[in-house]
Amino acid sequence: MLDGGDMTGVAVERVKCALDKMNIPYEFHMTSWSRAQLGTETGRFDGFFVGSSNKNRARYAVPSSPVVSEDLAWYLPLNSDIDPNEPADALSARYSAKFATSKWRYLHRNGYNVVMRPRDAASLLNMLVTGDIDAALEYELIFAHFMEERGLTEAQFRKIPFRRQDMRVHFSKTYVNANPLFLGRFDDMMKLCRTLVK
Repeated sequence: MLDGGDMTGVAVERVKCALDKMNIPYEFHMTSWSRAQLGTETGRFDGFFVGSSNKNRARYAVPSSPVVSEDLAWYLPLNSDIDPNEPADALSARYSAKFATSKWRYLHRNGYNVVMRPRDAASLLNMLVTGDIDAALEYELIFAHFMEERGLTEAQFRKIPFRRQDMRVHFSKTYVNANPLFLGRFDDMMKLCRTLVK
């Protein structure tokens, strides 16, 4: 997140903590998911965070140990009787998740009727509130933050737990190969930083 022009959040603070403890210089760039991933794949960036592991990312990046572990959930209007786990509802209802994320790709791969391409969680929440979509797939903590920002509560939505997921830094294979001791040291520091940064 941006707070007064500064990047902040649990993941940012934990990654900073690990890199600082290693005395590694770094520079963070806030950009879209698709640009972060493409930039890592093409060598513009040494990595991106935080994201889940998947086959596509494994082609060009190596995941760190978990930075955060979060619960994913489906969010629907309070009066909705849609069941995202029901194949007929997967085809007839309108779904979305943040564009170019593993959640968005999951919806496509599994035959959900994906109708929007929100760039961030705030836009995804807005689409749900205004009725542009029938169901959103997002991390509980992230949606809770944006609900609070808008003066909404979880009680105003129907929430169906989906699964818990580990989120990691994905370092480019080029960077990891050029710095063979880096990832092991980073993972050790990340385990420590998970206990220090709550």
